[in-house]
Amino acid sequence: MKITGMIFLIVIGTMIFGYFLAITNVPAKVSVFVGSLDVSRIYILLGILLLYAILGCLMDIVAMVLLTMPFIFPIVTTLRYDPIWFGVVMVVMMEMGLITPPVGLNVYVISGMAKDVPMYTIFKGILPFLLAILVMIALLILFPEIALILV
Repeated sequence: MKITGMIFLIVIGTMIFGYFLAITNVPAKVSVFVGSLDVSRIYILLGILLLYAILGCLMDIVAMVLLTMPFIFPIVTTLRYDPIWFGVVMVVMMEMGLITPPVGLNVYVISGMAKDVPMYTIFKGILPFLLAILVMIALLILFPEIALILV
């Protein structure tokens, strides 16, 4: 019940936040502003990915998506990135957030299952997977066709 209540509070809060954003038209203004910057679109994408990496360390995936997509998605479409490709990249970034401290939900699940293994050892064990995710993100940025091959 505690987790369900927390999720409902997040959803209710983001619905109110979404209503506020719709009334104030902030996402459209932010996307126009970012689109008018004299910066390469790759740098803006790297900034978005850095934002998601930091938020992944601190927030749950549902909250992260519900709170940031009203701002981020119009920027992505303004920069002419494929929405499906961006969705794949975001899922990979969020998976990275599930294994990074301090929230690292998957790490806590493993810790709960392997009670005799210390948390330090589990976090040390995820480093190769973290590096693999970073390489995958780099490959998805360099070769976006990888994410779009089935589409």
